[in-house]
Amino acid sequence: MNVRARDTLRVLMVTPRYFPYMGGIETHVHEVGRRLVRRNVDVTILTTMPSINGITLPGEADVEGMHVVRVPVLLNKNDFYIAPEMYSFITHGGWDLVHCQGIHTLVPPLAMMAARKAHLPYMVTFHTGGHSSPFRAKIRSAQWRALRPLLVHAERLIGVSQFEAKYFSELLHIPPERFRVIPNGATLPALTSPLQSTGDHTLIVSLGRLERYKGHQHMIMALPKICERRPDARLLILGGGPYEGSLRRLAQQIGVADRVEIRAIPSSDRKAMTRVLSGASLVALMSEYEAHPIAVMEALSLQRPVLGMDAAGMQELAEQGLILSIPLNSSPDAVAAAALQQIENPLIPGHIALPTWDESAENLLDVYLSACPVKQLQTV
Repeated sequence: MNVRARDTLRVLMVTPRYFPYMGGIETHVHEVGRRLVRRNVDVTILTTMPSINGITLPGEADVEGMHVVRVPVLLNKNDFYIAPEMYSFITHGGWDLVHCQGIHTLVPPLAMMAARKAHLPYMVTFHTGGHSSPFRAKIRSAQWRALRPLLVHAERLIGVSQFEAKYFSELLHIPPERFRVIPNGATLPALTSPLQSTGDHTLIVSLGRLERYKGHQHMIMALPKICERRPDARLLILGGGPYEGSLRRLAQQIGVADRVEIRAIPSSDRKAMTRVLSGASLVALMSEYEAHPIAVMEALSLQRPVLGMDAAGMQELAEQGLILSIPLNSSPDAVAAAALQQIENPLIPGHIALPTWDESAENLLDVYLSACPVKQLQTV
């Protein structure tokens, strides 16, 4: 649907981080934001300005029709994202709608308080995930409950999976009809040249940021057992983050360092992701918690077999028959057995209607218009 506005809808998306940082929320914001611009929505992204490798990002930039504004963040060494300048930017911007992308940092409560102060409608997409700190993971439900006074005043609460919407509805005692499920898209660009042969390798690709809770260590510990039956197996860990040193030491300790590669693909290079995933014998995401993992959806769109843990949104995908999952805290032998099963007798769904980013943006626009009915948008 193409849209023309008599009075353009001005949407402020507030997110802790944005590209060039990699992650599910960053990808979601970029993909839906630029598609909303094509539908004549005025999209501004408000985010923080932590430095990357000592390089400070510009305070303002235009990206594919979106205006990106970065404000300083205090205590740059943690993931709380305390950014007080966001408050005045929100209250003085004249926005029609404030959309909080993510719920796990101090950014969303600040944005919701500012929106309420300015009498602006706001909504929240949860984008929940795990945490490598056992303490932080343990107090997550208490953290969500503390935000209930702000969440109940949102125009709409959006989950990226049925699991996420049901979880927050029950936890916060908010009626299910206040929620909308808008999944992440599963669109990767097609290859313009033939895929090169992976040779004699059985390639296992483990996806996700390099954090303990993402579970890359499970695939490393399972690799010796996998190699007993698949001597050609090698493991490619795709991601960046603070757990890299621990993963490399683990691979060295159990004697598989020569079979393990760890690297990241730039967030903007979607064709490179297509090429890597297309050549995988198995795609693994052994995370303790994922609401609706974008990388897994992308792997499914390429008809790659996926292995995950029975947790949160991954369990939902397993129940739909899209992936194979195993219990949390499975032994290395159990992980190896499941990986070999997916490699040698893969569960690859046939033709399935996976969500696309175009559909995600279209559904989001519907929610925006229901929250801002005075903005008379007409289709052309």
